[in-house]
Amino acid sequence: MMRNLRAAIVFLTRVPIPLGGEVNLTAAVPWFPVAGALVGAAVGGTAAGLLHLVPPLVAAAIAVLLGVLITGAFHEDGLADVADAFAGGWTREDRIRILDDPLHGSYGVAALCGSIVVRVACIAALGFSPAATFASIVAAHALGRAAAVGLMAMLPVARPDGLGAEYARSLSRPRAIVGVSGGIAIAALATGWWVGPFVAAAAVGCGAVAWLTLRKLGGVTGDVLGTAEQVVECLVLATATGLATRYGLWWR
Repeated sequence: MMRNLRAAIVFLTRVPIPLGGEVNLTAAVPWFPVAGALVGAAVGGTAAGLLHLVPPLVAAAIAVLLGVLITGAFHEDGLADVADAFAGGWTREDRIRILDDPLHGSYGVAALCGSIVVRVACIAALGFSPAATFASIVAAHALGRAAAVGLMAMLPVARPDGLGAEYARSLSRPRAIVGVSGGIAIAALATGWWVGPFVAAAAVGCGAVAWLTLRKLGGVTGDVLGTAEQVVECLVLATATGLATRYGLWWR
């Protein structure tokens, strides 16, 4: 179990953790939400700590960029690729070709920048409560990765090659349920009953990505999974800004 968790961390981040031998990356997929929660804890802890030293906007910007550094912009890159492909491709073949292009166009850059701006704005808006900031960021990162795991089980693959296709084909429904349930459980532990609105926001974001993906590609790719993570993370943080202004955390 710990080897699978380490494999999930190595795959989703740039953290150099020794794996200690061969690992089955498919078995690591259900651990993606846990790995995401650990990234969220680093980002949230940084934001909550800096709120005592600098203005909320500064703390939020530094924390979000730390998350980008930890993951190597892994999910942001997927979002940018999908934005370019879905907005700029006229046919399915065009979209697949654009997804394979390592360069980003105007749509991709706009989507990437938009994601960062939304997250910075939301975290800054939570700045009046370091506790809510930390808990919400952990929940957002866990649910973002849970959404990616859910899409793997929900959608067919768009093409036979690529890591996204490989994981989606080999991921069993029970493992996917375990992964998604783990993400929800982590969010519930961090935020209590707030997890209800968070899961609703995540379901809306995940459903929108799934609908667009089926229309534009007919199936899932690794870039689509990164897009789902980014969309859900942003929606959960936006939901948190409304909840935190009216209600307290269960552990406060």
